[in-house]
Amino acid sequence: MPPYRRSLPCLALTGAVAALLLTGCAYRERVCPPDHYPVLAVNNSGRDCVPDGEEPPKGWARYPEGKVPEYLNDEWDRYWDDKTLDERGRIVPQPAG
Repeated sequence: MPPYRRSLPCLALTGAVAALLLTGCAYRERVCPPDHYPVLAVNNSGRDCVPDGEEPPKGWARYPEGKVPEYLNDEWDRYWDDKTLDERGRIVPQPAG
């Protein structure tokens, strides 16, 4: 087999890696695993994930529609850094520490 034929797979892999790097493709970590949705602690700073189809446990609430974080450090994940929900579902500052 000619030497250039042995290097073709390596060249193809190198090209694929270069294409990913040049397109800015980046891995984004999801807030919750597949088949789960995020919830936050009422009047507290806690966050968790609940399996789809289940209601949040007592003391936890779903995020308001349109304000649900999907990825770590996305717009809504940062938004909720200093906010939570009260027992009526109103957005309030997180209690001091």
